[in-house]
Amino acid sequence: MDIAAKLDSFGKPAWIGVMVLGFILFWPIGLAILGYMIWSGRMGCWKRNGFGEFGKARGRWYGLDSRRSSSGNSAFDEYREETLKRLEDEQQEFHSFLERLRQARDKAEFDQFMADRRGRSKPSDDAQPQEG
Repeated sequence: MDIAAKLDSFGKPAWIGVMVLGFILFWPIGLAILGYMIWSGRMGCWKRNGFGEFGKARGRWYGLDSRRSSSGNSAFDEYREETLKRLEDEQQEFHSFLERLRQARDKAEFDQFMADRRGRSKPSDDAQPQEG
């Protein structure tokens, strides 16, 4: 009987158990089983669309904009476009606000440094040696 078919009859837990056992016995065996599971499509999360449920998130991370695909409902597509545009504008404004805050903090720290430096460079009357 085919070992893969036997493990398939038990389901994904059997594959995971054999893979873990392979890693415990001799790590290259576990690695080979993991590679076979990925290559054969037995990893459930990678079956659909190459990346399963993670395909949508992968598209966002790799610049595949979800706005390019139509939902089939023009009113919804228009609403989605407006909402995404508004959110992008708000994100830009927020990043600008954070940059202004950083600049203000840097300026305040620099001004404090300069004030401290000016205060140290002036000799005080107490610090001068007395002749006697």
